[in-house]
Amino acid sequence: MSGGELTAVQAALDAEHAAVYGYGVVGGKIGEDRRSEAREAYDAHRARRDELARVVRDLDGKPAAGAAGYALPFPVTDSDSAVRLAAELEERVAGVYSDLVRAAEGERRRTAAEALREAAVRAVRWRGGSVAFPGLAERAAGASASAAPRT
Repeated sequence: MSGGELTAVQAALDAEHAAVYGYGVVGGKIGEDRRSEAREAYDAHRARRDELARVVRDLDGKPAAGAAGYALPFPVTDSDSAVRLAAELEERVAGVYSDLVRAAEGERRRTAAEALREAAVRAVRWRGGSVAFPGLAERAAGASASAAPRT
């Protein structure tokens, strides 16, 4: 295990904290027709967040705590903007997991690749279309790895 791997796991944990927060916002504005999809994504991100906290401890690190709030990339005022936020959250999470895939080895790498795939699939469902290399194209365009904590 390298320091780079622990750093990448912490970044993934940070992204999952932001996704959990973001899906709380999504859930408050999403239409009834997609509410169960938002709930499933929220639950998936909570589970990944909790698993990553355990991994950080296994790597002799201290898991980063989630922020009290996160700055959203745009105002979320209705169901359409909630859907756009959900897609953005998944794209950002996919980017961070692509970094973890590069930094990790063995089982941790397989788990990161699975998380990347799941985030990419959710992003496609929310967005209604796909990108050639999920987690990479968005990062090249300048998207940050996670929403910025409010200070």
